[in-house]
Amino acid sequence: MTRIVCLGIAVLDRVYEVEAIPSDPVKVAASDYRETGGGMAATAAVAVSALGGTAEFWGRLGTDAVGDVVLEAMSRHGVDISNVDRAPGSRSPTAAVLVEPGGERLLAVFTGRGLRDDVSWLPLNALAGAGAVLGDGRWTAGCLALFEAARARGIPSVLDADIVPRETLAPLVKVASATIFSERGLAAYAEAPDPSRGLAWVAQEADGIVGVTLGARGVLWREGKREQHVPAFPIVAHDTTGAGDVFHGAYALALAEGRGPQGAVRFASAAAALKCARGRGWDGMPDRAAVDEMLMEGPHAALGG
Repeated sequence: MTRIVCLGIAVLDRVYEVEAIPSDPVKVAASDYRETGGGMAATAAVAVSALGGTAEFWGRLGTDAVGDVVLEAMSRHGVDISNVDRAPGSRSPTAAVLVEPGGERLLAVFTGRGLRDDVSWLPLNALAGAGAVLGDGRWTAGCLALFEAARARGIPSVLDADIVPRETLAPLVKVASATIFSERGLAAYAEAPDPSRGLAWVAQEADGIVGVTLGARGVLWREGKREQHVPAFPIVAHDTTGAGDVFHGAYALALAEGRGPQGAVRFASAAAALKCARGRGWDGMPDRAAVDEMLMEGPHAALGG
């Protein structure tokens, strides 16, 4: 099986289903509640495992009960967790997630405390044989070390570029084989609300492919001066939480398996669409058979929740 190393943040999501996300500071009743694993790199790793790849998570968690829960969940979903640093007295990342019936969500994220920034423990010499690596901007030093080591070994790297300060993200954009932004992440990074203009601006400083996920409007990506668009698969969304993370994990796996950029985007788009339709956190991950079926049916196949 194709091996993917995912480095970055792992989170315990506390999810509340509400009738509508409030715009004022009021008390709202939740119709359901669940706890599930989250975090960009961790969710990508779980997606890779569900899609038939060999997934490793490299990252940092606290020595608290939250860290225990997240690690157990990743292991249960087939992710190798042998390379996780847990500094004494540290606290793990957590998030409160409000989800409304249409699938939109509001997140409040605590990114942890006391997590070590030291990268000397990373087993970079063990990258031999990996098909691709993936990193998020939540741990810049670790991600940069991973991407540089991968580049030296000819291994493609995928950057999950969400809303992170530009000075933090810029070194990663320059070294990644592919940088894929969320729409809000691109607008903040390029200081341009128009995705096409933002991608053109980022492409001037990136060595690799740059792209942006646009939800129901599909994916724009740019290789050099050529911009391309892949439409989204129409679905009835139950919960969009983690959809971008699933996209990135599936994209990295597709690249490692030898798909070209457009094929990788289509594969990742199908996986993300299925995740939105299913919801259920890490327990709702699509498998390879479901993604292959959606790809065969084409972009006009509609899914309910």
